[in-house]
Amino acid sequence: MKSANVKTGPIPVSTTERASCPPDCNVRDACYAASGPLALHWAAVSNGTRGTSWGQFCDTVAAMPAGQLWRHNQAGDLPVAGGTVDAVKLGQLVAANAGRRGFTYSHHRDAASIAWIRHANQWGFTVNLSANDLNDADMLADHAAGPVVVVLPSTQTQNTTTPAGRAVVICPATQRDDVSCATCQLCQRQRSAIVGFPAHGTRKRVIDIKLAA
Repeated sequence: MKSANVKTGPIPVSTTERASCPPDCNVRDACYAASGPLALHWAAVSNGTRGTSWGQFCDTVAAMPAGQLWRHNQAGDLPVAGGTVDAVKLGQLVAANAGRRGFTYSHHRDAASIAWIRHANQWGFTVNLSANDLNDADMLADHAAGPVVVVLPSTQTQNTTTPAGRAVVICPATQRDDVSCATCQLCQRQRSAIVGFPAHGTRKRVIDIKLAA
């Protein structure tokens, strides 16, 4: 309910089991959450020794104060069923979030998932579609299902554009120690600009190599 994660700041933050992540995620083997202190927490959530049921989680969200900013999934993705986003569980979360300012990110990009993500954004729960590179960002933006974020090389610290000319704004929290999700709030907003996240963490070189290929 009050995260100690310096990047998010002291807002409510959730973590979902690793099985929620799509197997075709391009950065799965270089995920920042797979190392460091967060990895231990994520492992405990993933093996069931820590955490709550989905229903209890939604009840907790619904009990947050009106207007509360919160981040779903510092690690993990949207709930899944049969290899795609679980529409029922996502709908329960969207309903619980009503009147609050939740946001998250998703690498799910099959047609059904994109459709449900579009609905979630229309109903007030911000789901950022996560792109693997700038070309991928243009492809996801073309769906018009919600705001887009993109992984960038660790050396990319200045705002840039996609091949199609869309604006890419570097996440301020990656560049300044006095900025966090709690103070920035850009990813919670519906917007046309794409937010860029330079590769970071112990495996950033792996991502740099992927992006250079």
